[in-house]
Amino acid sequence: MSQEIAVVGSPEFTTGFRLAGVRKFENVPDDEKDDRLDDAVERTLDDEATGIIVMHDADLEHLSRGTRERVEGSIEPVLVTLGAGGAGSGGLRDQIKRAIGIDLMDEEEN
Repeated sequence: MSQEIAVVGSPEFTTGFRLAGVRKFENVPDDEKDDRLDDAVERTLDDEATGIIVMHDADLEHLSRGTRERVEGSIEPVLVTLGAGGAGSGGLRDQIKRAIGIDLMDEEEN
């Protein structure tokens, strides 16, 4: 069974992904994130067809402690956050390592 990418966040954040062909998304306007983001993330985590969840890094601050721990500890689907740190930071490397179980960049450093 192939799995899909899901995007959770503000309509401004999800629009680019939708234009690129991502079909699974949860729009949560900025002024409603404290009330609705947990439910959107939980629905996405429970969707067996989802393999990767993409969120803006800053949106993690709006999640309750329990939902945040669940999404950060999830192996399938795996959470990928985009934002202030950028792809060059260790964050993306750690997320890939957690998702597949090995550090793909380890060989390059030796």
